[in-house]
Amino acid sequence: MSSDASIVVGLNAVIVAVTKESPRILTMSGNSTDPFFGDPLWSGGSLDLLPYGPLDPEADRTLELTLRGWVRERTGLELGYVEQLYTFGDRNRGPRKHPQEVPRVISVAYLALVREGPPSGTAVARWRDWYTYFPWEDWRDGPPRAIAEGITSAIQDWIESADGDRRRAERRERAGISFGLEGSDWDPDRVLDRYEILYELGLVTEARRDADGEVETVEGSAASELGRPMDMDHRRILATGLGRIRGKLRYRPVVFELLPDTFTLLRLQRVVEALAGVRLHKQNFRRLVERGGLVEGTGELDTRTGGRPAELFRFRREVLRERRAPGLGLPPGR
Repeated sequence: MSSDASIVVGLNAVIVAVTKESPRILTMSGNSTDPFFGDPLWSGGSLDLLPYGPLDPEADRTLELTLRGWVRERTGLELGYVEQLYTFGDRNRGPRKHPQEVPRVISVAYLALVREGPPSGTAVARWRDWYTYFPWEDWRDGPPRAIAEGITSAIQDWIESADGDRRRAERRERAGISFGLEGSDWDPDRVLDRYEILYELGLVTEARRDADGEVETVEGSAASELGRPMDMDHRRILATGLGRIRGKLRYRPVVFELLPDTFTLLRLQRVVEALAGVRLHKQNFRRLVERGGLVEGTGELDTRTGGRPAELFRFRREVLRERRAPGLGLPPGR
């Protein structure tokens, strides 16, 4: 796209896979010859990006087909399950090397669920664990260090620094609901709310970058602070996607898009735990899955477990006709 356009419409993809117990995100690296923005607008930094491509208003028939084409060309992946996520259009959210030359960038983001495969295509793409970007979101082994070692105290300082009792109470309520403080429960779905608070507090690299106009790389301290930073507002887009998929686990059988045709119940549980960021009680989870009619046994056994062979199950597609919201209805964690 040329830099003299007043508005550029792009398509972004939050592409999710789960490999073993690692929830994975497909990312790309920026470069100065990118065909979307083009030299010299692109920062040329080493920050990660979500897969993206431009929309040609005259030639492209639908947004989704265009997205699928760009992902295929740039990463070599054929997308299966895709849903529109959100539209991002804040001012100055595009490349920042020459902000006065950059058109306004509107991005229509999509969420896609796939099984991990080696990326190819024209872009430098790689899979990363999504907790690399959001280390405070993984509670599978207890409260994350990031919360205990910095976030909680920073939030308390932020609350106390508010101007007036009313503003202080508003901040306390907002932080309590988002981070499970002040007697509130931890809500895994509030990924974006938590990121927005950390951004407002200036604790994530992107907040400092946006404040001073500098583009940071992932070298040194930027890579070890509160999560790996991303270019533009792509970590905000990613947070939106993660919150969406966590919420959908409860009322849509999307998790089965990430599994092979047959699987053990333990494998299903581990995938759900990886996405939700919490451990689940084994028996409660199995009762919930079986009572919901989501799976059916195949009569075959998986002998690769290293112990007692486990029965293989498959997703019951009939449940889509039987219930309006055939999700997992996640039970409480362990």
